Amino acid sequence: QVQVLESGGGLVQPGGSLRLSCAASGRVFSINVMGWYRQAPGKQREMVAVISSGGSTDFADSVKGRFTISRDNAKNTVYLQMNSLKPEDTAVYFCNVVVRPGPLMGYWGQGTQVTVSS
Repeated sequence: QVQVLESGGGLVQPGGSLRLSCAASGRVFSINVMGWYRQAPGKQREMVAVISSGGSTDFADSVKGRFTISRDNAKNTVYLQMNSLKPEDTAVYFCNVVVRPGPLMGYWGQGTQVTVSS
């Protein structure tokens, strides 16, 4: 079994920054893709940013230029640096880790709340 634990959420004013962290532990042999998703009240979960084992990244259009994603393979950890935060970034942020061997859709964390408000 693999455990995924997020941290770093909180309340921040518009224009501020937050850094989310996500660590995978347990029976982790090889991590493929690591990513961040978010779900706002009344909306579907959406991809925010993903990073492959080789370092290739992809971002939602709404966060390009403001968010960066990075990973530390030695620590099985992925980070999401969020700058210039907007109220519309308010959501529960979930980490997803795809390991091999493992389920196709990967493992999910329980989520961390990010609230952008003055």
